Amino acid sequence: MPRYYFILGSKNKLKRFAENAAFPNVIQPTREEVLSGFSWRGKWNDFFKKSGPLLLELGCGKGEYTLELARRNPDKNYIGIDIKGARFWRGAKTALEEGLENVAFLRTQIELIDLLFDTGEVAEIWITFPDPQIKYKRTKHRMTNASFLQKYAQILYPSGVLHLKTDSEFLHGYTLGLLHGLGGEVIYANHDVYRNEGSPGEVLEIQTFYENQYLEEGKPITYIQFRPNL
Repeated sequence: MPRYYFILGSKNKLKRFAENAAFPNVIQPTREEVLSGFSWRGKWNDFFKKSGPLLLELGCGKGEYTLELARRNPDKNYIGIDIKGARFWRGAKTALEEGLENVAFLRTQIELIDLLFDTGEVAEIWITFPDPQIKYKRTKHRMTNASFLQKYAQILYPSGVLHLKTDSEFLHGYTLGLLHGLGGEVIYANHDVYRNEGSPGEVLEIQTFYENQYLEEGKPITYIQFRPNL
């Protein structure tokens, strides 16, 4: 990459970091703040203008899915979570521009999720197009591994559900196998949502920038709706 573009990209990131710090819909706790007792844990309904079921998108990227879900469901509150604030800056800015008061973005590591949300505080979790971490030594980083599923189960309502939407047939199969082995409840699964009927509208009608790229490449998009029950 030419030095000019590297400098320009760095300046853009710094600008976005500064704007995120000023956005009222962005929360960026330090790791120490989370480990010592996060102030919003168990109190997320107080953060939003209106109380309602709380839904999360993990690894939200630019926040495209989070935003569209929030537009469709104004009676629910949504938090997009990602460690890369320069990515979700776009989603946070768009939410403010559109006056979406049921959207927030949280910059943190997914591994801390059970310290950020209280037991039974979350209605649903969306995981959209995560890195499948195919190599065995990367198993601990897969967002549907057993350790993460235990954390999700802890913060979900007893009737809460998870949604996994991915272009990775590997991650789709891995997650199904793990759920069957651990006694999780698979509510619905589809290995090619656009060729096989039956997927929910929110799966078919919301497409991210990268999903459109995968579709242009002919990759099947898979989906699982499930309860970890761990």
